[in-house]
Amino acid sequence: MVSNNSPDYISPQQWQSRGELEILLGHSIFVVDEGAAHLPTIVLLHGFPTSSWDWQLIWDELAKDYRLIALDMLGFGFSDKPNSRQYSIHGQADIVEALVETKGLTNFHVLAHDYGDTVAQELLARQLEGTGSGTWLSCCFLNGGLFPETHRALLTQKLLLSSLGKFLNRLTGFTKFSKNFSSVFGPQTKPSNQELENFWWLININDGKHVFHNVITYINDRVEHRARWVSALQISTIPLAIINGSVDPVSGAHMVARYKELNCRLDYLAQLSVIGHYPQVEASKEVYSHYQHFIDLLD
Repeated sequence: MVSNNSPDYISPQQWQSRGELEILLGHSIFVVDEGAAHLPTIVLLHGFPTSSWDWQLIWDELAKDYRLIALDMLGFGFSDKPNSRQYSIHGQADIVEALVETKGLTNFHVLAHDYGDTVAQELLARQLEGTGSGTWLSCCFLNGGLFPETHRALLTQKLLLSSLGKFLNRLTGFTKFSKNFSSVFGPQTKPSNQELENFWWLININDGKHVFHNVITYINDRVEHRARWVSALQISTIPLAIINGSVDPVSGAHMVARYKELNCRLDYLAQLSVIGHYPQVEASKEVYSHYQHFIDLLD
């Protein structure tokens, strides 16, 4: 991974200075929008439990050729974090579409990871129904639980989802977080202590740790809406790609195998053999190269 001292590394505080808060559907949502309006646009959707800062290592390379728009979804990063059980994937999708409308986007690519994959699946379903905002040019999924039957949730995630979740929140500190979070990375690409502190700081800002057990109800959404969201992948008229860290214990090579079994549309596949759940953090140059190759194939 890139060292914290590298010129490519953007601290969370620097990242915050590059964005702004926008009111979307009554919520204060942090948005970074960089690049000339005439450039092709990519909308980037982050994962759980992190934020748009996850994209910082590939951001500047992509920004040379694209307008990039990323948001911290409700309950994440610098956005509002209401202490409510009412978080839903459909609600997050509504916020993304409100952002698309606010920015006046007509057509754009989507790059998603983890939780963002699930939001992208709902948005893709809307595109195929003809009810979505703007027109998608493509969608690329990084590691995520596209299928509930292949999503191997960590014990901590299962406990957060249970009635014990709010109590577990109070007991979880930096040490426990670091152990659990590092466990989904590849053996040679573990986050440094400074990186872990940065992720932890972003999670906790705006008193964010208290919503863990509420936001994680998305796992139930995946089960409830499986048919709709898997069908979107199977019948998509929009080019789809996967860039996957194969040794991810949550959604690694086994997820890709299931994707193929279900005959989901797949226009480009990159399997990173020694990379874990956060390929854009663990192998940013490889992810950028593969993503650019996928986009080039569309021309």
